[in-house]
Amino acid sequence: MIDFLFSIDSAIFYFINQTLSLKFLDKFFLIITNVKHWYIAYIILWFFCFLKGGRVGKIAAIGAIILITVSDQLNSNLIKDLFARERPCHVLEDVRLLVSCKGSYSFPSSHAFNNFAISVFFLTIFPKFKWVLLISASLVALSRPYIGVHYPSDILAGAILGSALGYVFALAALKINSYIVRGKNSDTG
Repeated sequence: MIDFLFSIDSAIFYFINQTLSLKFLDKFFLIITNVKHWYIAYIILWFFCFLKGGRVGKIAAIGAIILITVSDQLNSNLIKDLFARERPCHVLEDVRLLVSCKGSYSFPSSHAFNNFAISVFFLTIFPKFKWVLLISASLVALSRPYIGVHYPSDILAGAILGSALGYVFALAALKINSYIVRGKNSDTG
Protein backbone atom coordinates (compact mmCIF):
# COMPACT_ATOMS: atom_id res chain seq x y z
CA MET A 1 0.00 0.00 0.00
CA ILE A 2 2.81 2.42 0.90
CA ASP A 3 4.56 1.66 -2.41
CA PHE A 4 1.32 2.32 -4.29
CA LEU A 5 0.82 5.70 -2.56
CA PHE A 6 4.46 6.60 -3.19
CA SER A 7 4.07 5.78 -6.89
CA ILE A 8 1.04 8.10 -7.12
CA ASP A 9 2.90 10.83 -5.23
CA SER A 10 5.91 10.43 -7.52
CA ALA A 11 3.79 10.46 -10.68
CA ILE A 12 2.06 13.69 -9.63
CA PHE A 13 5.44 15.13 -8.63
CA TYR A 14 6.91 14.39 -12.08
CA PHE A 15 3.82 15.85 -13.76
CA ILE A 16 4.22 19.14 -11.85
CA ASN A 17 8.02 19.16 -11.96
CA GLN A 18 8.56 18.14 -15.58
CA THR A 19 5.39 18.06 -17.67
CA LEU A 20 4.25 21.54 -16.58
CA SER A 21 7.71 23.04 -16.97
CA LEU A 22 7.87 26.22 -19.03
CA LYS A 23 10.51 28.97 -19.00
CA PHE A 24 8.11 31.68 -17.79
CA LEU A 25 6.81 29.35 -15.04
CA ASP A 26 10.39 28.67 -13.94
CA LYS A 27 10.92 32.39 -13.37
CA PHE A 28 7.46 32.86 -11.83
CA PHE A 29 7.78 30.01 -9.33
CA LEU A 30 11.35 30.97 -8.39
CA ILE A 31 10.01 34.39 -7.40
CA ILE A 32 6.91 33.00 -5.66
CA THR A 33 8.78 30.36 -3.66
CA ASN A 34 11.46 32.69 -2.26
CA VAL A 35 10.23 34.18 1.01
CA LYS A 36 12.72 37.05 0.68
CA HIS A 37 10.67 38.39 -2.24
CA TRP A 38 7.65 38.68 0.07
CA TYR A 39 9.24 40.59 3.00
CA ILE A 40 8.24 44.07 1.84
CA ALA A 41 4.66 42.96 1.12
CA TYR A 42 4.47 41.24 4.53
CA ILE A 43 5.73 44.34 6.34
CA ILE A 44 3.35 46.68 4.50
CA LEU A 45 0.37 44.39 5.10
CA TRP A 46 1.29 43.92 8.77
CA PHE A 47 1.50 47.67 9.38
CA PHE A 48 -1.70 48.27 7.42
CA CYS A 49 -3.50 45.64 9.51
CA PHE A 50 -2.09 47.03 12.76
CA LEU A 51 -2.67 50.70 11.98
CA LYS A 52 -5.89 50.60 9.94
CA GLY A 53 -7.62 47.42 11.11
CA GLY A 54 -8.94 48.75 14.41
CA ARG A 55 -8.83 46.58 17.51
CA VAL A 56 -9.34 43.36 15.52
CA GLY A 57 -6.50 44.38 13.18
CA LYS A 58 -4.14 44.93 16.11
CA ILE A 59 -5.09 41.58 17.64
CA ALA A 60 -4.65 39.89 14.23
CA ALA A 61 -1.26 41.56 13.61
CA ILE A 62 0.10 40.43 16.97
CA GLY A 63 -1.52 37.00 16.56
CA ALA A 64 0.10 36.64 13.12
CA ILE A 65 3.58 37.05 14.55
CA ILE A 66 2.89 34.46 17.24
CA LEU A 67 1.24 32.12 14.72
CA ILE A 68 4.14 32.18 12.24
CA THR A 69 6.64 31.62 15.04
CA VAL A 70 4.68 28.64 16.38
CA SER A 71 3.88 27.29 12.91
CA ASP A 72 7.44 27.39 11.66
CA GLN A 73 9.01 25.98 14.81
CA LEU A 74 6.38 23.27 15.25
CA ASN A 75 6.79 22.04 11.70
CA SER A 76 10.53 22.51 11.20
CA ASN A 77 11.69 21.25 14.59
CA LEU A 78 9.09 18.66 15.55
CA ILE A 79 6.84 17.33 12.79
CA LYS A 80 9.51 17.08 10.07
CA ASP A 81 11.87 15.28 12.46
CA LEU A 82 9.08 12.92 13.47
CA PHE A 83 8.50 11.76 9.87
CA ALA A 84 12.09 12.22 8.59
CA ARG A 85 11.09 11.96 4.93
CA GLU A 86 13.85 12.64 2.43
CA ARG A 87 13.23 15.26 -0.25
CA PRO A 88 12.45 14.06 -3.78
CA CYS A 89 15.63 15.70 -5.04
CA HIS A 90 17.57 13.21 -2.85
CA VAL A 91 15.45 10.18 -3.75
CA LEU A 92 14.10 10.43 -7.29
CA GLU A 93 16.03 10.44 -10.55
CA ASP A 94 15.75 13.14 -13.21
CA VAL A 95 14.33 15.81 -10.88
CA ARG A 96 14.25 19.27 -12.46
CA LEU A 97 15.88 21.13 -9.59
CA LEU A 98 15.66 24.94 -9.83
CA VAL A 99 17.20 25.62 -6.41
CA SER A 100 19.69 23.79 -4.22
CA CYS A 101 18.45 20.61 -2.60
CA LYS A 102 18.51 21.23 1.15
CA GLY A 103 19.44 18.59 3.67
CA SER A 104 16.33 19.21 5.79
CA TYR A 105 13.38 16.85 5.68
CA SER A 106 10.52 17.12 3.25
CA PHE A 107 7.30 16.18 5.06
CA PRO A 108 5.33 18.34 5.52
CA SER A 109 6.32 21.39 3.49
CA SER A 110 7.07 24.36 5.74
CA HIS A 111 6.21 26.74 2.90
CA ALA A 112 2.74 25.20 2.62
CA PHE A 113 2.35 24.88 6.40
CA ASN A 114 3.24 28.51 7.14
CA ASN A 115 1.42 30.06 4.18
CA PHE A 116 -1.81 28.17 4.77
CA ALA A 117 -1.60 28.85 8.51
CA ILE A 118 -1.41 32.60 7.96
CA SER A 119 -3.93 32.57 5.09
CA VAL A 120 -6.60 30.69 7.03
CA PHE A 121 -5.88 32.84 10.09
CA PHE A 122 -6.53 36.05 8.15
CA LEU A 123 -9.39 34.75 6.01
CA THR A 124 -11.23 33.64 9.15
CA ILE A 125 -10.83 37.10 10.67
CA PHE A 126 -11.18 39.08 7.42
CA PRO A 127 -13.24 36.85 5.08
CA LYS A 128 -13.48 39.38 2.25
CA PHE A 129 -9.81 38.65 1.41
CA LYS A 130 -10.22 34.86 1.28
CA TRP A 131 -9.58 34.36 -2.45
CA VAL A 132 -6.40 36.44 -2.52
CA LEU A 133 -5.11 34.64 0.56
CA LEU A 134 -5.98 31.14 -0.67
CA ILE A 135 -4.62 31.71 -4.18
CA SER A 136 -1.33 33.11 -2.90
CA ALA A 137 -0.89 30.23 -0.41
CA SER A 138 -1.75 27.71 -3.13
CA LEU A 139 0.76 29.19 -5.58
CA VAL A 140 3.52 29.12 -2.97
CA ALA A 141 2.65 25.50 -2.16
CA LEU A 142 2.56 24.50 -5.85
CA SER A 143 5.95 26.12 -6.38
CA ARG A 144 7.62 23.53 -4.14
CA PRO A 145 7.16 20.41 -6.30
CA TYR A 146 7.57 22.57 -9.41
CA ILE A 147 11.09 23.61 -8.36
CA GLY A 148 11.87 20.02 -7.27
CA VAL A 149 12.07 20.09 -3.46
CA HIS A 150 8.75 18.63 -2.24
CA TYR A 151 6.34 15.83 -3.07
CA PRO A 152 2.68 16.78 -3.60
CA SER A 153 1.77 14.93 -0.38
CA ASP A 154 4.23 17.20 1.47
CA ILE A 155 2.37 20.29 0.36
CA LEU A 156 -1.05 18.71 0.95
CA ALA A 157 -0.11 17.76 4.51
CA GLY A 158 1.44 21.18 5.10
CA ALA A 159 -1.69 22.89 3.78
CA ILE A 160 -4.02 20.81 5.97
CA LEU A 161 -1.98 21.09 9.16
CA GLY A 162 -1.21 24.77 8.62
CA SER A 163 -4.88 25.52 7.91
CA ALA A 164 -5.92 23.78 11.12
CA LEU A 165 -3.38 25.71 13.18
CA GLY A 166 -4.31 29.00 11.51
CA TYR A 167 -8.00 28.37 12.20
CA VAL A 168 -7.36 27.66 15.89
CA PHE A 169 -5.32 30.86 16.18
CA ALA A 170 -8.06 32.84 14.40
CA LEU A 171 -10.69 31.50 16.80
CA ALA A 172 -8.47 32.53 19.71
CA ALA A 173 -7.99 36.03 18.23
CA LEU A 174 -11.74 36.44 17.71
CA LYS A 175 -12.38 35.19 21.26
CA ILE A 176 -9.91 37.74 22.64
CA ASN A 177 -11.65 40.48 20.65
CA SER A 178 -15.11 39.48 21.93
CA TYR A 179 -13.76 39.29 25.49
CA ILE A 180 -12.43 42.86 25.16
CA VAL A 181 -15.75 44.06 23.68
CA ARG A 182 -17.72 42.40 26.51
CA GLY A 183 -15.39 44.00 29.05
CA LYS A 184 -15.87 47.44 27.54
CA ASN A 185 -19.65 46.97 27.34
CA SER A 186 -19.85 45.92 31.00
CA ASP A 187 -17.77 48.97 32.00
CA THR A 188 -20.18 51.35 30.25
CA GLY A 189 -23.34 49.50 31.28
